[in-house]
Amino acid sequence: MNVMPEPIPFKADWPDADVRFLRPTLAPAPLLPLAEILTPHAAEWVAATAEGAGAPADYVLATLLCVTGTAMGNARWVSPWHGWTEPPTIWAMCIGNPSAGKSPAIDAVLAPLRRAEKPLRAEAEVKLAEWQARDKLAKLAEAEWERKVKAAMTKGLTPPPMPSDADAGTAPHIPRLVVNDGTVERLGVIMEAQPKGVLQMRDELAGWLLTMEARNGGSDRAFWLEAFGGRSFTVERMGRAPLTISRLTIGALGGIQPDRLSQLLTKTSDDGLLARFLPIWPERAPVRQPRRFASDTLADEAMTRLTGLQMPQGDDGEPRPWIVTFDDDARALMNEWRTACAEWEAGADGLLLSYIGKLPGMAARLSLVLSAISFAFDGEADPAQRQITPAAFGRACHFLESYALPMARRAYGDASGTQAERAGRRLAGLIGEMGWHAFTAREVRRMQRKGLDSMAAINPALSALEDADLIRAIPEQIAAQGGRPARRYLVNPALHEVTA
Repeated sequence: MNVMPEPIPFKADWPDADVRFLRPTLAPAPLLPLAEILTPHAAEWVAATAEGAGAPADYVLATLLCVTGTAMGNARWVSPWHGWTEPPTIWAMCIGNPSAGKSPAIDAVLAPLRRAEKPLRAEAEVKLAEWQARDKLAKLAEAEWERKVKAAMTKGLTPPPMPSDADAGTAPHIPRLVVNDGTVERLGVIMEAQPKGVLQMRDELAGWLLTMEARNGGSDRAFWLEAFGGRSFTVERMGRAPLTISRLTIGALGGIQPDRLSQLLTKTSDDGLLARFLPIWPERAPVRQPRRFASDTLADEAMTRLTGLQMPQGDDGEPRPWIVTFDDDARALMNEWRTACAEWEAGADGLLLSYIGKLPGMAARLSLVLSAISFAFDGEADPAQRQITPAAFGRACHFLESYALPMARRAYGDASGTQAERAGRRLAGLIGEMGWHAFTAREVRRMQRKGLDSMAAINPALSALEDADLIRAIPEQIAAQGGRPARRYLVNPALHEVTA
């Protein structure tokens, strides 16, 4: 009797797949050009502070840029030319795992700012205590006046005018240079009382950014979009009159872990808020005993100079920024920079495209902030006493081109590719999660995953994975009951081997 051999299972012959859709590719961290962008004393202070904190100098510099911009605030703005002004506001996002050294670096730079805040608060607290004493007497005087008014009205007499000592005036404001968890309403009150600005410091940025849309019908997000640009904003308050801030200028700083950043990249609105941050994700600093420590005296003197910058008075009697202008050669360099940014935009998509679109304004801001750092640490002239030169603007452009832009590509990773690449990564993740060895386009659509919830989004993903040899279309067959055939795909086993 002839025995039929067992059928040999079919095994597709797959070429080598493009696994960049399966593993997030983390670009190497760019080298920090510290000595090329900072004056000598400032560069030495950053390097020594980082060594003493056991942290990368990148985190220290990012925090210093943010703190300097905030301390200067609305006292100095920059203008490349008439009709274009920028506040010195810098937002920084320090990315790394819990032991990467983010907090020690941030704390080391915030320490002199907090020390500069202490005498301001102490002086204001003395005035507040004096006001509170006057307020008690004013309330007694007001009560006595109300008694006399009531008696006069009872007798049909003209009530007496309110005495001046019945009004203690407005309570003195206690300055806050740094807040850790300020609500929009509270920050509005602070900005009304101290128009130079304030810094919002968050230990963990992700939770703040993820919940921003849900609060107050999304108005919190609108508030922060304006806070970066220094624009006018009206803060609505329950039970109180609205506050209108003429120049809403608030710095933002904090740390975030890489996996939490991934959540932000997929869950937050693409309204440009995330692209306003300088994302800083350096390599870990080597573990070693510090051999040098930064000078507290130098830092305190620098912060005193920065916080001492005052807003001049406008023609209307209200404080306004002093506008620091570009000279003619710096304006020409700005035009070259804008041309370069436009060329980079042509090859970008998604979050990276938004980030590059903000680089001209960021370069203007950084030129002012770097000038302020040289004023604070190395005794150069107040930015209000000089124009932005090609040398000052060139330092900002060099930092952004050689460091910040490569760092953004590293940090934003998957979110900086083309739309088809991002869709392809989502689809590859879904296939691995479901354990599919074959699937149809309809099955993908039925899952209703973000970015894969319509055929318009699914088709580019299918094409991207086909081009990467991760899936292969099976020739369409008409179903027995007729109708449009389902598009079916085989999955390269390498996809599951890599994602396992």
